[in-house]
Amino acid sequence: MKNKIIVGFAALMLVMSCNNNNDKVLNALADYNNGMVSEGYHFGDKINLPKEVTDNAESIVISFGEKESTSLTIDPNYFTLGDNAVTFNIKTKGGETLYQDATINVYSKSPEKAINYDIVAEYPHNPANFVQGFQLDGNVIYESDGQYGTSQILTYKLGDTTPIISTKQPEDIFSEGSTIAGDKVYQLTYKNKKGLVYDKKTLTLQSEFPYPNVMGEGWGLTFDGKNLIASDGTKNLYFLDVNDPSKMIKYISVAGNTTVYDRLNELEYHNGFIYANVWQKPFILKINPANGEVVGKFDFSQLSEKHTKGEDDVLNGIAFKGENMLVTGKNWPTIYEVAIK
Repeated sequence: MKNKIIVGFAALMLVMSCNNNNDKVLNALADYNNGMVSEGYHFGDKINLPKEVTDNAESIVISFGEKESTSLTIDPNYFTLGDNAVTFNIKTKGGETLYQDATINVYSKSPEKAINYDIVAEYPHNPANFVQGFQLDGNVIYESDGQYGTSQILTYKLGDTTPIISTKQPEDIFSEGSTIAGDKVYQLTYKNKKGLVYDKKTLTLQSEFPYPNVMGEGWGLTFDGKNLIASDGTKNLYFLDVNDPSKMIKYISVAGNTTVYDRLNELEYHNGFIYANVWQKPFILKINPANGEVVGKFDFSQLSEKHTKGEDDVLNGIAFKGENMLVTGKNWPTIYEVAIK
């Protein structure tokens, strides 16, 4: 009987020791991950887990939803720029498997360049227009005007505010980003999970398309000459088949050297780069479409302070007039032409 008690006590102590050891592994992993959230990683960096983890692990697997990797390197085949939700699966030398969720932030290696500019011209803009999409074609502005009950897509000459053509949307549609591709104009809707396609010359509605499932809402839209590029208010930009916009070709996530940029809004593509407004922020990002790195940043604080009185009348609207940029905002009375230095 005494031997049985000793054996039972030894087994209990072994279980307690294993549990204590597992707690140390998980606590060390949590402390490490929490400490790296603000510092972040860059592609190619190693995940240097503490000894309490590596010394007690037989194997470590990082899972990304349905994908898994045994490499402790920030590999672009698994990680995206910005925040990555992962799970560490640790098989201990004692034969147990431990799980811990974590957020791994990945940033671009180079700081965003501050891009300077000069204001070279000003044009009138209808302050009633809640700008959601904004393009220049020749000397004609194509604009998507938002808000429930008053949404429309319209055209007018740069320098004038009288519409040439306008097409109203039904009461339940909140117009969002728009872009020109060939002889068509594509427009997103905010929460209807569908896009609209118009004839470029007449703005007559031709067809509709459902969003890919990965897109929750419609925000910004542009065209790179091959694919439509859409934003949905997250850090992601989605490349859509222009012939079938319900089909996603790929997506990229957007981040700078120390910042994950979400709430990406109105978009414009020019000379190999994507330009993006960030909702309620007074700047415009210049983004590398190959990997989502923010390579440059325009600060339009002075213009925003002049026109932004609340949460809605914010900087939003990017177009190009030659090599100069046109910028405006929701309910702003002015379109600014800036020469980029």
